[in-house]
Amino acid sequence: MLRWAVAVLLLGVVLSAIDVPFLVKELANLSPAVFAIALSMTVFQVFLSAWRWRYTLSKLGLSLPFGFAVREYYLAIFLNQVLPGGVLGDVNRAWRHSANSGQRLAALHGVAIERLSGQLVLALTVVFASVWLISTDRLLVASFNRVWLVLIVLVAAVGSLVFLSQSSKRLAEYLHQLRVDLRRSLFSWPALPVQFGSSLLLLASYLAVFLTLAFGAGYVDDMPALLLLTALCAFLLMSMVIPVTVAGWGVREGTAAVLWALAGLPSEQGVALSVAYGVLVFVSGFPGLVILLLGRRRLATGPRLKIQ
Repeated sequence: MLRWAVAVLLLGVVLSAIDVPFLVKELANLSPAVFAIALSMTVFQVFLSAWRWRYTLSKLGLSLPFGFAVREYYLAIFLNQVLPGGVLGDVNRAWRHSANSGQRLAALHGVAIERLSGQLVLALTVVFASVWLISTDRLLVASFNRVWLVLIVLVAAVGSLVFLSQSSKRLAEYLHQLRVDLRRSLFSWPALPVQFGSSLLLLASYLAVFLTLAFGAGYVDDMPALLLLTALCAFLLMSMVIPVTVAGWGVREGTAAVLWALAGLPSEQGVALSVAYGVLVFVSGFPGLVILLLGRRRLATGPRLKIQ
């Protein structure tokens, strides 16, 4: 309930700071046809994500039927949209696979590493976007001062983890296994180019969805506008990773309002694009709801998965 409250609070703050009638007008610019085109792209995203999950598992010695992986991914997307934190669907996906495979740790690492692959590519994209935005004076450098605070927190977190690994034998053993699995499924040849290549293709598809909505709303009229929106939308995707609300609502819209203003664009346009994307992602998870309602018992037992 707390994350729902935070989401509502953040949305309220955003709406109080912008011109709501203007926002409604911007949302009205998005036609059902444009929305349908953008929605069709999410099917490709799910299939490619399921393939990346299977590939990761194969490197860890597990197998997973492709159809089963697609169904589980749709179910995870739906649960991520309606449950707090935005990751419980993935937790459920890992738990259900571990129950079928009998390899709990490998199944958990398969989901975690598959998601990590995407987050690393997104983080690198945001770094490049930041450099481009700052070097071209499209955003004020001062607006990124908090990056130093984030770096300090990350260093402290890593330092704490190292300390705990030295003081806890059980944790040290787990971290050793995690390093082994990371090396096998992500940081080895040919896993590294395969993982990053598929994740880069997925990221491009996410940005393509944003840009399709932007084109439909009339926000893109030349190459500079296209590049600017692509960079800004990368930040919106990164903001959705922050697990303080439900499905990124509130955080994503607040990020859009601030970034669009810093870029000299109407905040209402950024918020409209953000809201449209949030609705689209929610709708894209409806197959997961159907799977949950019609096949919950069958999926809970599932096909017995073979261990390689």
